[in-house]
Amino acid sequence: MRATLIYGAGDVRVEDVPDAKLAEPTDALVRITRACICGSDLWPYKQREATATGDRIGHEFIGVVEEVGSAVTGFGPGDVVVAPFLISDGTCEFCAEGLTSSCEHGGGWGAGTDGGQGEAARVPLADGTLVKLPVSADDPLMPSLLTLSDVFATGHHAAICARVGAGSRVTVIGDGAVGLSAVLAAKRLGAEQVVLMGRHPDRTDLGRSFGADEVVAERGEEGATRVRELTGGNGTPAVLECVGTEQALETALGVVRAGGAVSRVGVPQYEKGRLDFSHVFFRNVSIVGGVAPSRAYIPELLEDVLSGEIQPGRVFDRTVGLEQVPEGYRAMSDREALKVLVTP
Repeated sequence: MRATLIYGAGDVRVEDVPDAKLAEPTDALVRITRACICGSDLWPYKQREATATGDRIGHEFIGVVEEVGSAVTGFGPGDVVVAPFLISDGTCEFCAEGLTSSCEHGGGWGAGTDGGQGEAARVPLADGTLVKLPVSADDPLMPSLLTLSDVFATGHHAAICARVGAGSRVTVIGDGAVGLSAVLAAKRLGAEQVVLMGRHPDRTDLGRSFGADEVVAERGEEGATRVRELTGGNGTPAVLECVGTEQALETALGVVRAGGAVSRVGVPQYEKGRLDFSHVFFRNVSIVGGVAPSRAYIPELLEDVLSGEIQPGRVFDRTVGLEQVPEGYRAMSDREALKVLVTP
C-alpha cells in the first residue's frame, strides 16, 4: 500500500510500504478515507535530522473498518470511524478519569504503528481508541468530523483547562488551525469576549466568523498592551496559547489577568529554564493545558458537529490526494495553506 514517510527536514515522500494487517486480537484494520496534515507535523518537517530510512507520519484520520480482531466487540466491517490522534485502551485508570492522552497502554501513530497519512492503518486497542460515526464515508460533514481527531478537540481542551464558560473573557494566541479552533470552542462554551492575536488577515477573518470579537495583529509587548487596553486594562482571566513558541508564552503571561490561567496546547518549542515565572507566582496565575485527551471529548463534540451547530472543518482550505501530500506539507510550511485535507 502507499503511505507517507518523513526522512528529514523538508523531505516527505509517499512510498510503497507493507500492507496494514491485524497483529493482535484487539486490532482493527481501517481503510483511510480522510486524513490531514497537522501543525505539529510541521515541527519535524522543519527540524528533523535526515536519516536513511523514513518514519511513518500522520495522526488524524477517518476511515471504514475492513476487518477486526477476535477480541474487538464494538466495531465490525463497514463501520465508519474516526481515530483520535492518540491510541488508548479506554479501561486504565487514566482513561476512566477522561485523561485518555495518558493511557497506560496507549501510544501514538507512526511509533511502531501505521501512520495516519496512508491508504490504511492497523488500529491497536480498537475498542478503546475508535469512535463510530453515524454517517456514510462520503458525508459532507467529513471535514468537520475529522477535526474531532485532533485540532478542534485540542482547541476545546485549551478552553476547558482555562475554565472557559458562560460570560468568560478570553485571549487566544495564534491564528493557526488550533488557535481558530480555540476561538470556536470558547464561543461554544459561552465566552462573552474573545480576543484573537494573529496577523494573517485571511485567518483572522475566519476567526471573526468563528466568534472572535477583537483581533490584535501586534506582537510582543506592543500586542500585550493592546490586549490589555481592549480588556479593561488588566487582561483576560483565560489565555489560550496555541502556538508553542517562547514568544507566544511570554505574550500569554503578559495578557493574563491576575488570578487567571494560561492554557498551553501548542507543542513547546522553547529551551527549558529560559523564561522567568516569578511574576506568575506573585500574580496567582495558573499554568494549565497540555496534550488533549481527544478520545474523551469526541462524544460531546460530535453531537454539535452532526447537528451543524458548529463547523470546525472550515479550517481546511486546501485538499490534496495522497500522492500530493509532500506538496501539502510545503504549502502549510510556507503559509500558503492553513490546514490541508487529504483524500484517497
